[in-house]
Amino acid sequence: MRIPIIRGLIDRRVLVNYRVDPDVLARVCPEPFRPQMVGGFGVAGICLIRLKQIRPKHLPSFFGVASENAAHRIAVQWDVNGVGQTGVYIPRRDTSSLMTAFAGGRLFPGVHHRARFDVLEAEHDYRVAMTSVDGTVHVDVDGRTTEALPDTSVFATVAECSQFFEAGSLGYSPVNSAAKYDGLELRTVNWQVQPLSVRNVHSSFFDDRDLFPAGSVTFDNALLMRDIEHEWHSRKSLCGHCG
Repeated sequence: MRIPIIRGLIDRRVLVNYRVDPDVLARVCPEPFRPQMVGGFGVAGICLIRLKQIRPKHLPSFFGVASENAAHRIAVQWDVNGVGQTGVYIPRRDTSSLMTAFAGGRLFPGVHHRARFDVLEAEHDYRVAMTSVDGTVHVDVDGRTTEALPDTSVFATVAECSQFFEAGSLGYSPVNSAAKYDGLELRTVNWQVQPLSVRNVHSSFFDDRDLFPAGSVTFDNALLMRDIEHEWHSRKSLCGHCG
């Protein structure tokens, strides 16, 4: 699906990241995707993002709209004409925006589900909770800004972690067609992250023991981004089983 370039402001973005048994994660990834490895683990997580001033690139910011959004993400690899690619597979997108929910998969890349968000923010404290309107998906994360990653993280430094997620800027989401995935690339002007020390995290997706047996998935780290100018660029769709 092709759309005009969209620009706006990432007012707040929380990336909650897990390390996952790669064999387990591979079963969650449809073709043509396979897990991208870091330190022997797969990496997956949730992006909780508040967007503002979202509009076609050449319109002024006062035409823009705002919304809270959540995306469940898996760092993946795939091949195009024998050349390896990296990015993220996004099995589920949720949004507070009626417009985005209607347009997603029709006029805008990726199916988006309607959701309700509960957000509390202070100078250093952030809590974001999301419940989908269909009642199938819940997320709740509560944390405080800090300067370092957990000692147990698969990433050695904040810089290494930041670079990994900045490189994973191309995401693919399911559309209504079977085994077809819309591509959307995030381009930022001023990429910058700060670690969050997480006091509590809950995810109905990653807590699902049918998908992730006990011991196969562990919280790794969380990152905060604020006030990031950015653009969204559509990319050619991928097809998993197309002949």
